[in-house]
Amino acid sequence: MAKKDKKSKEAKKARMAQKNEKNNKKADEKLKKLSKKAGDDLEDDMDLDELLKQLALEQEKFEEIHVDVVDKPLKRLNATLVASNTNGRRELVLFGGEVNTGQTVHFFNDLNVFSVDSKTWRRYVSKNAPLPRSSHAMCYHPSGIFVMHGGEFSSPKQSTFHHYSDTWILDSQTKEWAKVDVKGPPTRSGHRMACWKNYVMLYGGFRDLGSHTTYLNDLWLFDITTYKWKQVEFPTSHTVPDARSGHSFLPTEFGAIIYGGYCKVKAGKGLQKGKILTDCWALNMKSDPAQSRFERRRKQGFQPSPRVGCSMQHHKGRGLLFGGVFDYEETEETLDSEFYNSLLSYNIETNRWYTLSLRSAKKKTIVKKEKVNRDRELEDMLNSILAKNNLADDDDEEKPEQEDEEEEEEETLEVRNQMPHARFNALTCVLDDNLYIYGGMYEAGEQEYNLDSFYSVDLSKLDGVKVFWEDLSELERKDAEDSEDDDDDDDDDDEDDDEEEQTREVLVAEEEEEDEEEADEEPEIPDEHPWLPHPKAFESLRAFYLRTGADFLTWAISQNPHTRGKHLKTKSFELCETRWWERREAVQIEEDSLEESGVTDVIEKDFSKGQKRR
Repeated sequence: MAKKDKKSKEAKKARMAQKNEKNNKKADEKLKKLSKKAGDDLEDDMDLDELLKQLALEQEKFEEIHVDVVDKPLKRLNATLVASNTNGRRELVLFGGEVNTGQTVHFFNDLNVFSVDSKTWRRYVSKNAPLPRSSHAMCYHPSGIFVMHGGEFSSPKQSTFHHYSDTWILDSQTKEWAKVDVKGPPTRSGHRMACWKNYVMLYGGFRDLGSHTTYLNDLWLFDITTYKWKQVEFPTSHTVPDARSGHSFLPTEFGAIIYGGYCKVKAGKGLQKGKILTDCWALNMKSDPAQSRFERRRKQGFQPSPRVGCSMQHHKGRGLLFGGVFDYEETEETLDSEFYNSLLSYNIETNRWYTLSLRSAKKKTIVKKEKVNRDRELEDMLNSILAKNNLADDDDEEKPEQEDEEEEEEETLEVRNQMPHARFNALTCVLDDNLYIYGGMYEAGEQEYNLDSFYSVDLSKLDGVKVFWEDLSELERKDAEDSEDDDDDDDDDDEDDDEEEQTREVLVAEEEEEDEEEADEEPEIPDEHPWLPHPKAFESLRAFYLRTGADFLTWAISQNPHTRGKHLKTKSFELCETRWWERREAVQIEEDSLEESGVTDVIEKDFSKGQKRR
């Protein structure tokens, strides 16, 4: 019996060994097949170091970035233009977009970077870049990264669409892309992103499902410390904004401002029609995102006319909005639209809108020697205040921390005293005190024109529009053809045109009277800090600091008891700059009023010098 048990055990062991050997052979064959399929047709005896070296080389080729200096990017629509300032490197980053040739549409995934200091465009191409797309969202975080999400792609003839739901990080220094493999917001286009503390906020957008379009009103937060998304859930009793896309999503100290946008509403069985939104909401963020809430802002004073195809950019306590389009009547056969090229300002604190207008550039009449003397006087005054409070640095010989706005620069660019041609979907961004405007679209009848142009506006002076380039040749040819057609029809329709012109003049006059009444009723901009020095009309930031630097230094000392020397001077200039921009709209209203009276500058007498009587 024992011998029989022993034989059965040995037989069992032999069967197991045979089975294991068979399984090992299968595993080896499977591994060889997988290696061959992946392109690694390697022998078992291949050197492991050589294998790792080969894989590293392939990865390096995949991540390699090709950089070329270009005159300008290829023209496109629905891309993103984002400004960044990392370690003093001031750049504008243009990514993605699409161009419609009339027959087909082409999507881009190249990265174009404009250096503000060298006025140079560079094109970055990498195999590791996100797939081509348009109508995505992109945001710069001060930590030195860009966050990009979503967008759309279509077949060349736009018969099928695809919406993305991926998230990418772009390093502002190396221009390297990295995909974030985490679950985030669902697929969408036309959404907007903005920063608040260590979060990148994402709101709204749409999905085109073919038969109908779905618009979204969800809020998502991307934590830049963990690279994870989280949706903010609101109580069912809490009122939230309507779903929308193409809206303004303006970052603020307390969270964000949501203004305007576009959506589609039901218009009968299986039909939808467009709706332009003009409401304004404040998103009050909290350290615990679950406690964040929306607050609807009441309309007051002057309001922009309804429009889409524009979004606000943040600049020192206000939002700046350019261009847009309003469709008066949208049917299956006709579309009557009005296009804008106005520049509007929204004061975040006071919840009021203002129209910004360009003024002619003033000639520089300040003598260099006088500037040096005034700088020295201010420097001596600041140093004496610091010494009196025992806060001076041991080697405090630095010049005041201030912006020399009167410094002459060599400019070869054309400067115009009028805003760019009316358009919608222009790309805009703000860097320092300049608004940049890139591209856009204009429609004439059924024809669409992709405008190839690039401008900048100095927001502190508003003394003109710098033109980097502008190609409106297609639009100009269309205008010339329309003009010839109009001349042929004028002989037959002179009387009708006269009547229409008279009617139009009456309507315009009535509208102007209404606008004047609204302007008269509009109250002055309230001053939240009336005890602080107030900028004067036509006074630059530099001149304001030269006049009031001592007052702001005294205030900086009271606010920063543990700070000394040059750091206090920096703080004093920052407080002065904040005050100058805080009252900018109010001062511009005063300047506009003076210009209407023929006054274009204010010169103050220096009563420290003797005055001769004539």
